[in-house]
Amino acid sequence: MCHCVDVANSQKDSDFSHIAVTYIVIVARFVLGGLISCWIYNRQEKTGVRRLEILDHVNLEENHGHILEKHEFFYLIKDTNFEKNQYEMLNSILPSLKKKVSLFDQNK
Repeated sequence: MCHCVDVANSQKDSDFSHIAVTYIVIVARFVLGGLISCWIYNRQEKTGVRRLEILDHVNLEENHGHILEKHEFFYLIKDTNFEKNQYEMLNSILPSLKKKVSLFDQNK
């Protein structure tokens, strides 16, 4: 270790106090590191539990399927209305076209 931990060559009482302080600091750092590690672990655990609660609440697969069904239903209705409008428009134009074609055939 370092020079202050050298017990064999210590000749004064102050050297022993330095050794004691060194060991106290080592133990204090060990305890502080353990407390910080426990605090970080608990925070991550709480965050993980909260994340799982949110994901369970959101339930993405069912919401995604529901949104797709709504989207598909909306466009199905829209396409059906569009086809219906086209059919009605063609039926309204068809009699006048038949008249024009018949007049054209008679003129030939």
